[in-house]
Amino acid sequence: MSFTVAIDGPAAAGKGTISRAVAAHFGFAHLDTGLLYRATGRRVLDGLEPVAAARALRPEDLARDDLRTAEVAQAASKVAAIPEVRAALVDFQRAFARRAGGAVLDGRDIGTVICPEAQVKLYVTASDAVRARRRFLELSGKGADVTPDGVLADLRERDARDSERAAAPLAAAADAVVLDTSALTIDEAVAKAIAVINARRG
Repeated sequence: MSFTVAIDGPAAAGKGTISRAVAAHFGFAHLDTGLLYRATGRRVLDGLEPVAAARALRPEDLARDDLRTAEVAQAASKVAAIPEVRAALVDFQRAFARRAGGAVLDGRDIGTVICPEAQVKLYVTASDAVRARRRFLELSGKGADVTPDGVLADLRERDARDSERAAAPLAAAADAVVLDTSALTIDEAVAKAIAVINARRG
C-alpha cells in the first residue's frame, strides 16, 4: 500500500533535512526532487540543452558529488522554469510517489502538481534572514567563497524565479500544513512533522 508525504518549501527552509528524517523514522523511501533539477542543471552547465538533459537523466546523475554548489543551484532554478523540462521529470516523480511501502518527496510543487492526492502535505518555510544564515554556513563550511549579503540576494532571486514562473510555481497547497522552522531546532521541526503524519495515518 502506498502512502505519500509531499513536502514543499523554499530553499534552506529545512525541508530536505525534515524529509530525510521523516523517511527514516517511518521506513519510507525518500526523493529529493530538487536533485533532479540540480542534475539537469549540472548537465546544462556541461554543455547539454536543457530538455535533452532532463530526458536523458540517469540515476547515477543524481549521485554526482558536484550538485550542491551555488552555481548548480542557480542553473537548477533556471531549468526548472522550463515547462518541457518539468514535464520530462514528472513521470519519474509520480512513479516514485506510488511505490509500495510509502514515499516522501520534497521539492517546490509536490503537493500542488506532482502529488495533489498525497495523504500528507507539508509546506516548510522560514524567514529570509534565517534561511540565508543557514545557507551561508552550509556553503562557507564547504569552502565556498560567499558572503552573507550575497547568499541572501541569491536566495531572494531564486525565490522570485521559483514563485513567479508560469510552470508549477512554488506555492503551498491549499490543504498543506505550514511548518515555520525559523525558531525551531532540527529535532523540534522533525517532531512536528512526524506528529502531523501520525495524525493522518490514524
